[in-house]
Amino acid sequence: MEFLELLLHLDEHLANLINQLGPLTYIVLFLIIFAETGLVVTPFLPGDSLLFVIGTLSGSGFLNIWISYFTLLAAAIVGDTVNYWVGHHIGPKVFSKQNSKFFNKAYLEKTHKFYDKYGAKTIILARFLPILRTFAPFVAGVGRMHYSTFLSFNIIGALIWVTSLTFLGYFFGGLSFIKDNFEYAVIGIIVISLLPMVIEYIKYKRGKGV
Repeated sequence: MEFLELLLHLDEHLANLINQLGPLTYIVLFLIIFAETGLVVTPFLPGDSLLFVIGTLSGSGFLNIWISYFTLLAAAIVGDTVNYWVGHHIGPKVFSKQNSKFFNKAYLEKTHKFYDKYGAKTIILARFLPILRTFAPFVAGVGRMHYSTFLSFNIIGALIWVTSLTFLGYFFGGLSFIKDNFEYAVIGIIVISLLPMVIEYIKYKRGKGV
């Protein structure tokens, strides 16, 4: 419940954080997005909703939009890169354990099937899929995807993801309708981001998908 409260009132919590930390806020934002994309054990951190809120607060003057944008972009690219190399070096050892508390072989198999269907484009598509966003770079490393290929899709995916959601918040977050219904806007972003994964899961269960 506390995590849900954090998500739904992310604008208020982030505004308070900005008031307390000032310029250091950018470092905190970098670390959150880096962890959400770079560490397989933290897929629960806010991603899509955080980018939207950062854009909104930047549009309201709490943050500098360009510093925010390039901070988030760097965090997304570096996060996926670290995740790839962690998977490359320790992934096979991790998944050799049958009963790992944090790494489930089922996740590996499902993500491999996603790769089978979408190929290297998975790195881009996964940017908009919670959990898979955190897990896809790791699996790419485990599967020994050629690094130059991974890096290209990593950068393209980060550009599309960060640019679309951050500037969506920047240009539309200040509208009175959004301000008056901010909780619903955040819920909508979360639902929309989860919808493709739900659809794929339903197809999978019916034997038609990944």
